[in-house]
Amino acid sequence: MASRRGLPHRGIMSGSRISFFEVEILDGKTKQQLCFLDKVEPNITVGDIKLMFHRCYPQWYPARQSIRLDPTGKSLKDDDVLRELPVGTTATLYFKDLGPQIGYTMVFLTEYTGPLFVYFLFYFRMPFFYGLAHAFTSSQHTVVHLACCCHSFHYIKKLIETIFVHRFSHGTLPLKSIVKNCIFYWGLSAYFAYFINHPLYTPPSYGRTQIALSFFLYVICEAGNFTIHVVLNNMKTDGSRTRRYPLPTRNPFTWLFFFVSCPNYTYEVGTWISFTTMTQCLPVGFYALCSLLQMSIWARKKHRHYIKEFKDYPRIRMSIIPFLL
Repeated sequence: MASRRGLPHRGIMSGSRISFFEVEILDGKTKQQLCFLDKVEPNITVGDIKLMFHRCYPQWYPARQSIRLDPTGKSLKDDDVLRELPVGTTATLYFKDLGPQIGYTMVFLTEYTGPLFVYFLFYFRMPFFYGLAHAFTSSQHTVVHLACCCHSFHYIKKLIETIFVHRFSHGTLPLKSIVKNCIFYWGLSAYFAYFINHPLYTPPSYGRTQIALSFFLYVICEAGNFTIHVVLNNMKTDGSRTRRYPLPTRNPFTWLFFFVSCPNYTYEVGTWISFTTMTQCLPVGFYALCSLLQMSIWARKKHRHYIKEFKDYPRIRMSIIPFLL
């Protein structure tokens, strides 16, 4: 099925002649023509093309579309301008359906609400986890109650940041990715919550000293993580159109910017390391390791982006761990 649609725009003046583009959109798999756009103004963006394509196929809203120059290539950005793309006046683009999408705010609210609920199921010892003999009982160890408070605070903080702090550069995430993320956050939270709140749980080897030092590190890392998120958000909302990278300020929590590109991830990993030592629970250590691996991937990607975009980017900085990674 093909459709034609003309646009009453000015186009490019070549002497006394006005030049327009023709845009053909093909299915990325079958190469079948889905849409043909006639007299397209050269200054139009890929985002505008998505809106025009959406008029022809209402079921494929813009966030669900991937428009590419090659069927197996990368998706074009919404702000890419048609005349700046490596195409002729008759441009052939390829469409791929990304599947159902959900906004990032809802994504994070879903991911972070789950662990709160799941953890409380084990903390209050529901009968289907530890048996009727221990149903709705309370642990005698103070560290178990402190761990519940720390875990709850961590995710409540994340929910608050999602609503009031974060500004998301990408509007949506595929539904299948949300399911995968929820399995990770919800499943691993249930995994270590089971052991921390188990009736046979034993407190850390070095007692109150280990708990107190770990809790102190936990508070520092949570405060640092929140501070960095606020700093990054302020960079996006200060009204400046000039692209720049984050720098340390007088706030000590920002001094990690001297050494790493993504201190928010550094503090996040530190939070889970301190939680691991506070509870002395191996499943929490496994969660911390998984978090380190995933955040290292995100941090390295951001780090490479900074180096590529800014010629004066500090070479001493690493991605997530000072002087190491």
